[in-house]
Order: sequence, then structure tokens, then C-alpha cells
Amino acid sequence: MIHILSINPVAFHIGSIPVRWYGILIALGIVLAFIVVQREMVKRGMHPDFLTDLLVWAVPISIISARIYYVIFSWDYYKDNPGQIIQIWEGGIAIHGALIGAFITTYIYTKRRGISFWKTVDIAAPGLLIGQIIGRWGNFMNQEAHGGPVSEHFLNTTIIPDWIMNQMTINGVTYHPTFLYESMWNLFGLIILLLLRRVSLKRGEMFLFYLTWYSFGRYFIEGMRTDSLMGGALRTAQVVSVLTIIIAVIFFVIRRYVRKVNETYQDN
Repeated sequence: MIHILSINPVAFHIGSIPVRWYGILIALGIVLAFIVVQREMVKRGMHPDFLTDLLVWAVPISIISARIYYVIFSWDYYKDNPGQIIQIWEGGIAIHGALIGAFITTYIYTKRRGISFWKTVDIAAPGLLIGQIIGRWGNFMNQEAHGGPVSEHFLNTTIIPDWIMNQMTINGVTYHPTFLYESMWNLFGLIILLLLRRVSLKRGEMFLFYLTWYSFGRYFIEGMRTDSLMGGALRTAQVVSVLTIIIAVIFFVIRRYVRKVNETYQDN
């Protein structure tokens, strides 16, 4: 492997203020997700301003809830460094926290507007994956969310580009790029979801597939990471992933076989 300098997590400065790649990539993920979801919502007969109005609430609430989630499960550190709690630009947000905030916001907002929650989250599911695919590269720029050290055999046989592995080399030790594993897993999930949009799935099943797919991959990838948020002796992301899969399966069974929902994804 040819070693090169690590990528600077700061993209540029505005005066004395650093603008980090982490924030740029998060913002890029949100913008691209918005474009894809907006087009699909209009195609499905929803008002063009609906998504914009929803995101005015959902984006800041999701970011705040992602940070709160992270701080809660890292409290041993933040209780001694309270001034760093708001320093979100340094990294330290949890996707599960963001999703919880987004889902609660969407549920309340759709109920108040008299719009189907299930229709909304079905359409939004591919956008969520797009945001996660791109957002994980912010972790790459910050040299975080990596796994344990890789073996010499791994370095000699991997097809992962050198520039990625070089960035995952910290203080002379090269780590598994688990951010990349999760990003690629989500990319495969996105492809499947885009194919499923052509099938007459029952309303809600696109979203439930997203929850199951993401949680299944996250459970195993989380087991490789060295920076997991912990709840006692358990990795919180793994616990949440298992619970999410169970809940998604329960909702799938209830909606398809008990309530026998007739609306499909294709219905306006």
C-alpha cells in the first residue's frame, strides 16, 4: 500500500470559521434525498410544498435528537466536558437518534395535515438511504466510525482503494472502514427499494423493508466498530436494531394479514 497524507477534515475556512467536510456531506445527503423524494411525492399526487414544509421541522429536530441520543450514551465524557455538548461540527451524532426524531416529527406533522403517514414514509424511504449513504462519508473524513485493526492479509488482499485505507490509518494503525461497509449496504438497499417501487407492495411495506434492511446490516457492522455507544454491557445500536426488526415484522404481519390493508404503494 502506498501511504499518502490523510484527508483534512476541514474543507475550507470562511474567515476564521472552519467548514468541515462532515457538515458538507451531511448537507449534500439531505439535498439529494430531498430532490429524489420531492419528485416522487409530486408524482404520487402530493402537494409540491408538502416536503419542504415537513423538512423545516424534521431536519433541525432530527439533528438535535441525533445529538441528544449521542450525548446521553456518551454521558461519562460529556458530564466532564459540558461545553462540548453543542460542538456538533466535531462529529458525534447518532443515526438512530436522527431517525427517531424524524419519525416522530413526520407522524405528528402528517396527522395534523390529514395526510397518510404510511404513504409519506414509503415515499421517503429511498431518500433516507441516500442521506445515510452519503452521510457516512462524513465519518470517513473525520476518521471515525471505524472498526478494529485490520490484518496484514487483509491489507494485501483487499480491493478497497488505497486512499480509503490510508484515511483509515490512524497513528500508524489501519482500521476496518466500517463506514464504507454501511454505506455500501445502504446502497444495495437503495437499489432494491427502487426496484420494489415497481411492485404493488401494500402501503407501508416500503418503509418497513427499509427499517428491516438497514437494521439487519447495522447490527453486524456495529459489532465490528470500536466506538459503539454502550448501554451497560450492550451496544445500543445493536439493541435498537434488533428491536426495530421485531417491530417492523410485527407491523408487517398486522397490516397485511390482520388489518388487510388494501392500499398499495402505487395508489395516489
